[in-house]
Amino acid sequence: MFHVKLPGQDAMARHADEHLITGRVKLPRRIVERPLRQVSKRLLMALTVLVMTVVIVWSDRHGYHDAADGSVDFLDCVYYATVSLSTTGYGDIVPHSDGARLTNVLLVTPLRVLFLIILVGTTLEVLTERTREEWRLNRWRSTLRDHTVIVGFGTKGRSAMMTLCATGLRKDQIVVVDPSSKVIDAANAEGFVGVVGDATRSDVLIRAELQKARQIIVAPQRDDTAVLVTLTARQLNRGAKIVAAVREEENAPLLRQSGADAVITSSGAAGRLLGLSVLSPSAGTVLEDLIQQGSGLDLIERPVIKAEVGRSVRETDDLVVSVLRGHRLIGYDDPAASPLQLTDRLITIVRARNDQTPGGRE
Repeated sequence: MFHVKLPGQDAMARHADEHLITGRVKLPRRIVERPLRQVSKRLLMALTVLVMTVVIVWSDRHGYHDAADGSVDFLDCVYYATVSLSTTGYGDIVPHSDGARLTNVLLVTPLRVLFLIILVGTTLEVLTERTREEWRLNRWRSTLRDHTVIVGFGTKGRSAMMTLCATGLRKDQIVVVDPSSKVIDAANAEGFVGVVGDATRSDVLIRAELQKARQIIVAPQRDDTAVLVTLTARQLNRGAKIVAAVREEENAPLLRQSGADAVITSSGAAGRLLGLSVLSPSAGTVLEDLIQQGSGLDLIERPVIKAEVGRSVRETDDLVVSVLRGHRLIGYDDPAASPLQLTDRLITIVRARNDQTPGGRE
């Protein structure tokens, strides 16, 4: 019987008031102006059209007739421009001269149409924005397959994302789940789809299409949260590869029992790297280079090619560290590792792609 050791405050539980927006999917937005700025610009345009109409009517005020007193002053011009642009048209002030009527046909009428376009356009944009977002969301759901879900977008989750992107995974194949709306906004700004909500709830993970995911990274700040997320994720998706991070090593067995395929002890790994760096700074530098994807040396997993079948691990072009045969991981110095089989997968150390020489092996 295991119990979960709690390390402290949980960043996955921060901003408790955000439970009101649990499960909301936020797609990366196109570069558009803020709504308030858009509305302000449209109001300014409408006001400009109104002022132009008032000036036109005022400049030809003698060609207009007021049924009340016969004369047209400035307030009457404003009144006439307002009711004309809004197509109300009470008929108490009318153009009676040929010049005033011609001005209405050539200038006031086009301004009236422009005024209506501005108002109707603003209304339609507000009404269609939600429909457009729903269409984008439905299209995203229908096309998403074999993606990666990252639960928790703190230091660990972001580092995992950077490593995945360095290996060639596209941004549209990554979905971030985090309870903080600000964190999801930051993920959106970088081009990732985000789901705001508590990942221990199945409905939140379903909104992230976790049931169709190929791999899941569980990287919250609390170990008990990691256990609950892993249990829920494994229940929703039996075939996905789940990798979880924990702070305390004693919680690692519980994560494996919960369904995690691999468990990384963040504090323990950092401590071992510190100890290695003290004993041998150069070895620590090499190890840090290996886990930093995309520069220097990379530690990768690849299939055995046909030309390597039947050969020894020492006869491959890459530096083989281990051989994955079925579910068994065999060290390079184990006699059982050779000869290589077609169904094997190799854990190798290679030069990062950015450092490849022309014609070199990737």
